[in-house]
Amino acid sequence: MKEPIDESRDEVVIHFAGDSGDGIQLTGGQFTETVELFGNDISTFPNFPAEIRAPIGTLAGVSGFQLKFGSVEVFTPGDKFDVLVVMNAAALKINLKNLKQGGIIIANTSGFDSKNLKLAKYIDGENPLIDHSLDNYQLHAIDITKLTREALKELGLGVKEVDRCKNMFVLGYVYWMFSQTPDNTIKFIREKFSSKPEIAEANINALKTGYHFGDTNETFKTRFRVKAASLPKGKYRNINGNRALALALISAAHKNNLDLFYASYPITPASDILHELSRHKNFGVKTYQAEDEIAAACAAIGASFGGALAVTGSSGPGIALKGEALGLAVILEIPMIIVNVQRGGPSTGLPTKTEQADLLQAVYGRNGEAPIPVLAASSPKDCFDTAYEACRIAVEHMTPVLILSDGYIANGSEPWSFPTSADLGEFKIHKPKGDEFIDEQYLPYSRDKNLVRPWVIPGMKGYTHRVGGLEKEDLTGNVSYDGNNHEKMVGIRAEKVNKIGELIPLQEVNRGEEGADILVLGWGSTYGAIETATKELIDEGLSVAHIHLRYLFPFPSNLGKLLKSFKKVLIPEMNRGQLSKLIRDQFLIDAKTISKVKGIPFTIDEIKEQIIKHSQHVNQE
Repeated sequence: MKEPIDESRDEVVIHFAGDSGDGIQLTGGQFTETVELFGNDISTFPNFPAEIRAPIGTLAGVSGFQLKFGSVEVFTPGDKFDVLVVMNAAALKINLKNLKQGGIIIANTSGFDSKNLKLAKYIDGENPLIDHSLDNYQLHAIDITKLTREALKELGLGVKEVDRCKNMFVLGYVYWMFSQTPDNTIKFIREKFSSKPEIAEANINALKTGYHFGDTNETFKTRFRVKAASLPKGKYRNINGNRALALALISAAHKNNLDLFYASYPITPASDILHELSRHKNFGVKTYQAEDEIAAACAAIGASFGGALAVTGSSGPGIALKGEALGLAVILEIPMIIVNVQRGGPSTGLPTKTEQADLLQAVYGRNGEAPIPVLAASSPKDCFDTAYEACRIAVEHMTPVLILSDGYIANGSEPWSFPTSADLGEFKIHKPKGDEFIDEQYLPYSRDKNLVRPWVIPGMKGYTHRVGGLEKEDLTGNVSYDGNNHEKMVGIRAEKVNKIGELIPLQEVNRGEEGADILVLGWGSTYGAIETATKELIDEGLSVAHIHLRYLFPFPSNLGKLLKSFKKVLIPEMNRGQLSKLIRDQFLIDAKTISKVKGIPFTIDEIKEQIIKHSQHVNQE
């Protein structure tokens, strides 16, 4: 038996794909955990089919999990794959266009029978595994289904139970190929199926069989080695955006001695925040699955009035339904967090695909003059810092605050050096001081220098006051229909939010130099692609810089001056140019939109191409 050939790589992109019943997300997740424990930097992109259960073998039913891991700093899950693992013909047809020339294909030949080929819409007699159409790739055609059944035939399980283990065979083989140990997955399987030892044994046997198939197979003998990354010192864990956001909410409440109340109605891709928070009752977290989106928002308002750190979460369609209630939170001037994990729209749109098309909804999407601060997370781990900061602003400025995430961030994962409690800041809670009275009458809308009113909890003796959605009289909070008073209160509420822009950190340049020819301005999940594209082009000698915004309303106070130092501003967005509209409106800058609304993130090359194109125009001018 010839010895395997070792090949070193700085980074690798793997894409696992198959039917939604093939355990693709579990396979990708386990490989991710293993390489992260080894010490690689990682970025992932799970991609789910829109149908709850699309017909098996069809193009609509393909589920994917993309992972980039390396010994270097990783910002995105990658543009093109080095390795494509496919469990059936549909998975190959959907993903082949993104495999690098000369890349590796690991294909389950049982998924390329006549039925599967027909479901994947290959023409009669066409089979890519045997017709030489894949000659430009390294094809590992393995009958994974047959080998898994052979390995588990003595366990007495049914065919369906055995076939569910074929993803573990694949995972074992990929572990061998990339010189990784299966030990972490074996531990995971034993814990997951502790009450079903026969299922645990089957999955472990399939995993080990796939791993040893690499040793015994004479055809494919190349193994790859990716060294551990030089990450800053700290304790790391693999985190996705929804979990990071949930942990930030818990941390903000616990650090500041507040009860956490989360109310929501299930919706993709935000539901996992509710699932995660419901596991932490030991921290006093209260979760409420309401009968609809309106009830969830109103319950959060009640919890905030009662003194809790109150949060409601949804995606774009649900945020639309919450709109009236959010206006009530604005006029009451109470602290509250609204989470929007964006997805493709309008209406039901693309439920499992990502988009950034709710920015204008977040800033303007309520009746009347109802300003709400808006923050956006830029990566899975940034969800923690962004959500914690949103909680601080809500409490310290007595206002609802809206957090924008999206499906790409929510489901993607990366290493996170998590903070200790000592690293987290405490909030200034505006309790009444006792001087908010005239002739013994409490004035609930008396304010400090930042126009912030006190947070009065029901039951505080002497602080009885009126609440409701009707306009409040200045200071007293009594119902008022006076036009002059209404104009005054509208102005006060707007100015209170505007003042936040003076108190948040000044905007910095993420990469490159102030005054460069081209500025790429981004927000949200475009961060990784923009940062990588900018870095590569700076290394090539282009005059380009990257600024990424967390604070979208109000903007940092120095943003306008900073933007005007650049010759041209480009804004990549997964929408039709919503941030561009806000920038043009506020700063009168002719920002250029780079738009993409395909339900998938920008690639690095797409952004590089646009930067180079506009850089040439700048030089010609």
